[in-house]
Amino acid sequence: MRREGHLIIISGPSGVGKGTVCTALKAMRPELKVSISATTRKKRPTEVDGENYFFYDENGFYELIQQGELIEYAKVHGNYYGTPKAYVMDQLDAGEDVILEIDVQGAMQVKQNMPGGIYIFLLPPHKNDLEARIRNRGTEDEANIELRLHNAQEEISMLHDYDYAVINEDVDECATLVSHIIDAENQRIDARLMRKYWEEFHD
Repeated sequence: MRREGHLIIISGPSGVGKGTVCTALKAMRPELKVSISATTRKKRPTEVDGENYFFYDENGFYELIQQGELIEYAKVHGNYYGTPKAYVMDQLDAGEDVILEIDVQGAMQVKQNMPGGIYIFLLPPHKNDLEARIRNRGTEDEANIELRLHNAQEEISMLHDYDYAVINEDVDECATLVSHIIDAENQRIDARLMRKYWEEFHD
């Protein structure tokens, strides 16, 4: 009965497992649309351009900004990240729910520019778990690890700007909880639903 889809923003500190949880969530709910972010970050060996991210150099990313093609963008851990606008808006207009897996800075821009999203913050069970996950990836040098852990403190302080917080101790359990949140949000009473049943029961 919704006129537009829901924009579901999933964020949290680096290493909390945002991508893994979103992959599990997508397996549970294949109908969900997942927005692909643009970034100037170096591509990791297992990543595919156009599937994990759209990879740009800084000049190409600046062109996206100048042409107004991003919903949000931010510089995080020394690299730019942003969300292409066209795909997200097309899916929402078609009534589809769209997941944005983005950092906290980007989430706050989306919140300012597109009111009405569902904001979910993923948390690690403990600080040590976060550090272990970042180190076990084997993709960051020591300076970058320290930067990400420092940034995590500031990012977690933004919890009050989110609607929900979910601890990612077990990926499937975490994804299930996020799925329940989406179910609950999809049952919210809106003007269209009220009008439909008012008309049906007052013929």
